[in-house]
Amino acid sequence: MTAPPNRPSATAIAVPHNNLRLEYDLLRDEIREALDHVCLSSAFVLGTEVEAFEREFASFCGVKHCVALNSGTSALHLGLLALGVGPGDEVITTPNSFIATAEAISYTGAVPVFADIDPRTANLDPACVERAITPKTKAILPVHLYGRPADMEAFRSLARSHNLKLLEDAAQAHGARYRGRRTGGLADAAAFSFYPTKNLAACGEAGALTTDDDRIAEFARSARTHGQTGRYAHAFVGFNYRMEGFQGAILRIKLKRLEEWTTRRQTIAAQYRRALQGTNIEIPIDDPRDECAYHLFVSYFPDRANTASALAQRGIETAVHYPVPLHLQPAYAYLGRRPGSFPHAEQACQRVLSIPVFPGLTDEQVLHVATSLREIEGN
Repeated sequence: MTAPPNRPSATAIAVPHNNLRLEYDLLRDEIREALDHVCLSSAFVLGTEVEAFEREFASFCGVKHCVALNSGTSALHLGLLALGVGPGDEVITTPNSFIATAEAISYTGAVPVFADIDPRTANLDPACVERAITPKTKAILPVHLYGRPADMEAFRSLARSHNLKLLEDAAQAHGARYRGRRTGGLADAAAFSFYPTKNLAACGEAGALTTDDDRIAEFARSARTHGQTGRYAHAFVGFNYRMEGFQGAILRIKLKRLEEWTTRRQTIAAQYRRALQGTNIEIPIDDPRDECAYHLFVSYFPDRANTASALAQRGIETAVHYPVPLHLQPAYAYLGRRPGSFPHAEQACQRVLSIPVFPGLTDEQVLHVATSLREIEGN
């Protein structure tokens, strides 16, 4: 999903970009007990643990429905289908995201139409979206990139005025808030990923679609199980997008800690921001009315490779999210977009660097990262 991390030298004290083992060590006994319960019940696909997670995550997001799925990509796909997106349609989204955002549009037979980002936030720019709307536009697909809520008020206004559907890509924004409301309930529907590196992470692939719309939820529940409306009754050609019982059980355990973990991420981000004040290091801004979930903490550097290498020598692991904007990926060459088409997204992809922000970081490690950045950048 990302460029390989820039790893620390063997002699340095490591500050990893992420440490999934820490999370498992914390929850090991609970996870083993939960997995044993799934095995004893033999509810390996969907089942009571998944149903319980659906109720609990819907409540967490403040919505009526959560439909548990096998990946965030599947959630995007079914969300778009439920909104009526299909061949001949266009869906506007950001070129600064993981490719699954655009792939899900392609799966429906529709065409992804990219619009540039706001360089201050790295999120999709509503003004650029408005200029990209055509008679073929069916939906807008904003991404809450890095866990920072997109400008949903502006996108809802555009959707209303142009009679468009609106789907949140909340794959990186578990627990984020926009104007006091959690992501997942800010549009017609929202797609979440529970990939192992996410803020709320499965031990494997998993995802979910959230919505207040009964029709959308009904379609997604049927579509995830081969279009089934009853045993061996298939109303339409569907998919095998079901969540496994193991993942539902694990996600229930982790959901209880998500608020605590989100608060820790926000604390780390605040420590970075304070420590880097007065430097030339460029950091995307947060709207004070919102709460970023800080799936990632990114900064921009003129010579990213040099900065990453210097940090690695100090034992600090970094990563790049994302090195190539989607319109310049070979997979989307057929759209005919050239370098310079979306200058803000292209500049962000050329300069972005992610530094560690996972909840298990100590204050000492955070200070080491911030101090190292100040020294390397000469501030």
